Amino acid sequence: MVLKEILNVFHKELDTIYGNNEVDSFFNILIDYYLNLKRITLVMQPEYTISKEEEQPLFEALSRLKLEEPIQYILGETEFFGLVFKVNQNTLIPRPETEELVQWIIEDYKDNLEQIKILDIGTGTGCIPISLAKSLPKAKVKALDISTKALEVAKQNAELNAVEVDFIELNILETCHTELDSASQKFDVIVSNPPYVRELEKAEMKGNVLKHEPELALFVDNTNPLIFYKAITEFATHNLKAGGTLYFEINQYLGSEMIQLLEDFNFKDIELKKDMFGNNRMIKAIMS
Repeated sequence: MVLKEILNVFHKELDTIYGNNEVDSFFNILIDYYLNLKRITLVMQPEYTISKEEEQPLFEALSRLKLEEPIQYILGETEFFGLVFKVNQNTLIPRPETEELVQWIIEDYKDNLEQIKILDIGTGTGCIPISLAKSLPKAKVKALDISTKALEVAKQNAELNAVEVDFIELNILETCHTELDSASQKFDVIVSNPPYVRELEKAEMKGNVLKHEPELALFVDNTNPLIFYKAITEFATHNLKAGGTLYFEINQYLGSEMIQLLEDFNFKDIELKKDMFGNNRMIKAIMS
C-alpha cells in the first residue's frame, strides 16, 4: 500500500480525536520507529509503497490510537532528558515539566565536588533518579515507589541507561520507614513528583491520560490534596541533612499552600518556580 494512502486513513480515523497536526506527528513517529523512514520520504517519494508485513504495526497502532492510548505506551518507550525510557501502563509517562525539575537540581549540584546522596520518592519509570545519576555521576542515588510493577520498569531503565540506582519498594504514607530512617542514610537531596491532581481537575485532562495512565500515580482527594507533600516533608525533616534541599513538582494551583506547608515544617529559602508554560510547577526549600 502507498504510504501516503495510509497517512490519509490515519487522518480520516483520528483527526476528530486529536486534530490534523497531532495525527501527522503520530504518523511520523510511527514510520520512523517501525520502518526507519523520515517525514521527508512522504514529500520526496509520494508513491512510496510498503509491504503488507510493514503495514501491520502501523494499522495496529492506529487501532490503539483510536482508543486514545498514548503513543508512548504503543511504542513501549519515550524520551526524557535525552535518554530513552521504557514505559507501560504501570508507569506515568514522563512530562517535559519534570525535565525542568531535574535540570534545576543538576544546576544546583553540578559543581559539588563531594559525593552527594539523593532520594527520589514515587519514582515511576525512574526518570528522575536515572537522569540525575547520569548527569551527576558522583551522586549516590536511591529511589522508592509503592508499586512493584513500576519498580520493575524503573530497574530496566537504570540498566538501559547504564546507571546505578538503588530501588526500594515502600509506601511513604506509612509511618515506619526503617529501611531509610537512620543517621547514616541522611540525604543531601530529596526530590518527589508525587500524585497531585485533584479529582475536581479531571475535567481539564485529556482522555488518553484518564483512560490509560495509572490513577495511583496521578490523583489525590479534593479534601486532602497535599497528603503526599505533607508526608514527604515530614519524612525529610528526619532524613535530610542540615542544609539539604527538598524539591517538589507541584499542582500549579497550590503554590501558596505548598509554601505554607514548608514554612510550617521550618524549611527556609523557599523558592517557587514556573515551568515553560508559565505555571507554578516546582518548589525547593532548604533544611534548616
